[in-house]
Amino acid sequence: MIHDLQQPDRSRRTVTVDDELLAARCAHGRVVLIDDDPHILAALTALLALEGYAVESYASAIQYLQVLAFNRPHFAGPSCVMCDVRMPDVDGLELQRRLIERSDTPLLLMSGDSGAQEAITAFHAGALDFLIKPIEADVVMKAVVQALAVSAKRQHLDVYKSDLARRIASLTEREREVARHVVRGIVNPEIAVELGIALRTVKLHRQRALEKLGVNTVADLVRLADKGGL
Repeated sequence: MIHDLQQPDRSRRTVTVDDELLAARCAHGRVVLIDDDPHILAALTALLALEGYAVESYASAIQYLQVLAFNRPHFAGPSCVMCDVRMPDVDGLELQRRLIERSDTPLLLMSGDSGAQEAITAFHAGALDFLIKPIEADVVMKAVVQALAVSAKRQHLDVYKSDLARRIASLTEREREVARHVVRGIVNPEIAVELGIALRTVKLHRQRALEKLGVNTVADLVRLADKGGL
C-alpha cells in the first residue's frame, strides 16, 4: 500500500545565527547608504556597523531603486536612507521625488558642493537633514539617530492606524450606526427612536461597540472616531 508523503515546504528555511544577528541590528536601526564614492561609502558603512546598525550600501540610486522594486522583506525595525546629492543618472533630489511616491522612510541627503537652492528644495520636499561633506562622525551619528527615531514614530503610528481600522471593521453595521449616534451626543432613548429599535437593543449594540473598539467612555469613543474616521 502506498501512502502519500507530505512534501516539505520549500518556501521555509532554517533561521541561522547570521539571521538572528541581522534581526538584532535591524531592531536597532537599518540604514541604507547611497554614494558613488566608494571610499565614503566604505567609511560610512564601517562607522554605522560599528555602532550596531544594519547597513545596506549602494553605489548608485538606480541600484537601490532596483532592489526596492522587488519589495524584498527585511527584519522589523526603524530605517532611514542616507544619499549623496550629486550622482550620475539619478541624483539625490530625483531619488527623493521617487521615494515620496512609495515610502515614508526618512531621508538624509549629503553633498560636498551643493548650493543653498538644492538644500532648500530638499527640505521643502521633506528631507530630514542636508549634511555637508566632509561630515564629522558625530554629525553623522546624530543625524542617523534622529532619522531612526522619526522612522520608529511613523512605524508605531502605522501600526496604531492599522489596528484602529481593524477594530472599526469588526463592528456590525448596526453597532457602527449606534456608535456614530453616541459620538454625536445623542442619548440612548433618542437613538432608539431614530433607529426604530428597542432601548435595550441600543444598549446592547452600544456595549458591544465599545468592547470591540477597546474603549470605556464616550470621551474615548469620540477621540477614536476622530482618529479612525468612524
